Amino acid sequence: MLKVLKSGFYTSVQDLGRFHYRNKGVPVSGAMDDLSVFKANTLLENDVADAVLEITMTGPTLLFEEETYIVMAGAEMSVTLNNQPVKNYKIYQINVGDILSYGNLESGFRGYLAVKGGFKSKAMYGSRSFYKPLTFANRLMDGDVVPFEYNKVFRPKISEIKVDSFLNDTLLEVDKAPEFFMLTEQQLEVLFNTEFTVAKENNRMAYQLDEKLDGHAVSMLTSATLPGTVQLTPAGKLIILMKDGQTTGGYPRILQLSDKAVAILAQKRAGTVVTFNLG
Repeated sequence: MLKVLKSGFYTSVQDLGRFHYRNKGVPVSGAMDDLSVFKANTLLENDVADAVLEITMTGPTLLFEEETYIVMAGAEMSVTLNNQPVKNYKIYQINVGDILSYGNLESGFRGYLAVKGGFKSKAMYGSRSFYKPLTFANRLMDGDVVPFEYNKVFRPKISEIKVDSFLNDTLLEVDKAPEFFMLTEQQLEVLFNTEFTVAKENNRMAYQLDEKLDGHAVSMLTSATLPGTVQLTPAGKLIILMKDGQTTGGYPRILQLSDKAVAILAQKRAGTVVTFNLG
């Protein structure tokens, strides 16, 4: 078991997502930066879909009540294990009573904590990812307990990996989405030659950008959307849907982010800039 002594700003259980239920209005959910989760689970020799903790901006204080092995990934944060500094993408052996404490955010926005075998919170519709309408919680609170199962015969083959960090990347690779054709030459010029600033309105549902394109009067039926779909409002605002984003929308879908671009954007906080590159 893992006991949450202090929950931090927004700490939740996430895996790679909840699939095959979008026709019922259920978002994919899952880790915002699934590339970092893949690396952490791979280092622990877990299934890549095993559940982790997603830690946003301000991290928790956690008490381990069982032995295990852990790996941290994603955002660079100041983290200590029993008051000794620890780092990302390295396996640490955990003993009963060990305390993991998160300090200052240094780079990126979302960090991940993986344990051997994954966290075993209740699965709903094939996923352990928190999504409040299904799981009745959208984040962990002080005093919560998260179960895990440690395989005591585990002996790590590799203890540490070096990764090519994309925390400071600002280029988002995109493809044309269904309503891309409606964009004017002026809108295209702005779209691909502007540094867009991440607005304060950003969360697991969607990211908004401060800079605008020219507005439009296009009317369309509500249509399917995905994580990474870029919508253009009539006022010219750009909204990028993320992992908890709605499954349909009535705004024109002008771009679709690549999976890596979604992960890059998930590591951006308000005030940072991004640009679009059409693949």
